[in-house]
Amino acid sequence: MKRFNSYYSLNVFRLELDRWEFPTHKHNFYELIFVEKGSGYHIVNEVSFSFKEGDVFLLRPEDGHYFTITEQTHFIFVKFTEQLFVEKLEGGKTAKWMEVIKTLLQNVSAVSGSLVNEVQDKKHLGYLLQILLVEFTKTCTYSREVVVELFGAILMIVARSHATSQYGEQCPENIELDRVNQILGYMRLYALDIEKMRIENIASNFAMSPNYISIYIKKHSGVSIQQHIIQTKLKLADQLLKNSRLNINEIASKLGFTDASHFNKIYKKYRGISPGIAYKNSGSSS
Repeated sequence: MKRFNSYYSLNVFRLELDRWEFPTHKHNFYELIFVEKGSGYHIVNEVSFSFKEGDVFLLRPEDGHYFTITEQTHFIFVKFTEQLFVEKLEGGKTAKWMEVIKTLLQNVSAVSGSLVNEVQDKKHLGYLLQILLVEFTKTCTYSREVVVELFGAILMIVARSHATSQYGEQCPENIELDRVNQILGYMRLYALDIEKMRIENIASNFAMSPNYISIYIKKHSGVSIQQHIIQTKLKLADQLLKNSRLNINEIASKLGFTDASHFNKIYKKYRGISPGIAYKNSGSSS
């Protein structure tokens, strides 16, 4: 089987064909193919898939393929190597990119047929690829950076659309955000349980170490877990000051503060007034 080689980390071009004239072949690169218009069949590793406008195919170096065209077809080809990911990873967000690499480039099922079925995603990919075609030919300042970012956006959309079709969701779930919300929900639920609100016990409940859960919450919410615990307790303190018959000492004890003085100090720091004034303004009695 013939092998086509490329010595560039990225190559982007358009082909308008009435007939596919290339033999069955493999590459030394990955190839993302977008169908602008037209129809026919794409034969990948001897398996035939019909194609139409908006379809997207991803080929790995070991995949052999060719097209049979039944209606004049406009293709956009994006050929790339692992070197482009090295370039992209320098910009950060390593974990997300590694997830995309694992999902698309190392998953055999990802190349079985069109990766994108959602109409809006197809339209957006078409726009982005049009821009990529233009930017790829430019040599001015920041052109390379624009090309790399566009490539990243294209693969992210493809990965998201593929995940949508795999898991049957309208939009893939943000696992990190969902887990953060579970942890914060746990805090709200057990705000009055001094033992359960200890960081080591929160961490244990979510199969994390105390150090890791602290890093995790800070990374995904922008606020430390200790701050979340304090804010959760203060919100409950507001309710207790307003609606309960508990006095300041009892509220401090119930929420796990060292003593009333500690509670007063923390409350005033975050609320701007002492809990005694808040208690008095609420109309509650001691």
